[in-house]
Amino acid sequence: MARTDSRANSRDGELRARAEAVIPGGMYGHQSTGLLPEDYPQFFERGEGAHIWDVDGRRYLDFMCAYGPNLFGYANPQIDAAYVRQLGLGDTMTGPTALMVELAETFVAMVSHADWAMFCKNGTDATTMALTTARAHTRRKVVVRARGAYHGAAPWCVPRPAGTTEADRAHQILCDYNDVASLEAAVAQAGDDLACVFAAPFKHDAFIDQAEPLPAYARRARELCDASGALLVVDDVRAGLRLARDCSWSKIGVQPDLSTWGKCIANGHGLSALLGSDKARKAAASIFVTGSFWYQAAPMAAALETLRLVRETDYLERITALGERLRAGLAERASAAGFSLRQTGPVTMPLFLFDDDPDLRKGFYFSSQMLERGVYVHPWHNMFLCAAMSEADIEAALDAAEAAFGALRLQAPGLAPVEKLAFLTTGGTR
Repeated sequence: MARTDSRANSRDGELRARAEAVIPGGMYGHQSTGLLPEDYPQFFERGEGAHIWDVDGRRYLDFMCAYGPNLFGYANPQIDAAYVRQLGLGDTMTGPTALMVELAETFVAMVSHADWAMFCKNGTDATTMALTTARAHTRRKVVVRARGAYHGAAPWCVPRPAGTTEADRAHQILCDYNDVASLEAAVAQAGDDLACVFAAPFKHDAFIDQAEPLPAYARRARELCDASGALLVVDDVRAGLRLARDCSWSKIGVQPDLSTWGKCIANGHGLSALLGSDKARKAAASIFVTGSFWYQAAPMAAALETLRLVRETDYLERITALGERLRAGLAERASAAGFSLRQTGPVTMPLFLFDDDPDLRKGFYFSSQMLERGVYVHPWHNMFLCAAMSEADIEAALDAAEAAFGALRLQAPGLAPVEKLAFLTTGGTR
């Protein structure tokens, strides 16, 4: 595998050693490289446009976009200027600025189901607020959500159960995404205690193929909520603004009662949001949710500029076209090298998986070869395109992929299992 010993005597290796002494596990959460190839850097120095530089000075075209927050480019001059201007006036203060009202008005004008907005910091904040609002509105407990879907890292939804209790995860019924019968059975099981149905905008679980939402599934979720008095929640934290300028399910004609937003709504500045319809307004006003930094003005200034660019530029059409070019080019090059590469999900949020690769050994090797050639891709998580990417960037990525497929063709017969991903084939847990 490329550069397996690259951390020896490196700045990244030094920082990892120091981190091991003062950070549990050396790193935690979704930005830990613990389940990535060994040559992937853990620490980065800076980002600009579509590129990032690691602490050892290597430059990468970044298809992770900070796991989603980078929509208009790292260090976008217009967005960052708005942030810095407001930072000079005031950020964390005893009360919010007028920007909070303006931002809420902007979201309500942009998102068709929304009549109000509340702001917080992380996607987990927003999804937990949505659940709390739904329970306050219905005075019921049960949430139905799809098996394997990610809705944050609070005890009620965190994918790894260490440190949580059964009580933390009580009153939840799981269904299979896009399976209408499974959804109906879960709702029936909830009976008169159904508070809400949580839905990802598309199936974007890790390690497996993505899937677009079936219109029949989305419509049935809406119908079941209407019939029972429960609320429908679309969790757009990950996909919001990369699939539509509205809530993602607006594309298939289904409007939720609540939607959660985060990641890129301020182009990487810390801000998330819960949007809702008038139906849930009274309940949202009744719950107590807060945070010392939820009302910061500078991220709201960045969000207003981000949303202006969303409205006034063709960013979505451009990243969609780039994604289509990337998908077509990868399919062509993979086939020429003799590989069957599955590309699933929206073209603006792609996932690549190889056929006949249950423990991802091919995917790991291919990703390392891409990294070696200056392209940061992910072997098992969906990726992201941003508006700072260019046609030249996509062509560079395809050139890297052609060489990476060639290297993989030579090495594939002798690749060893990926020990850190043994759970994929043994039925264990991460």
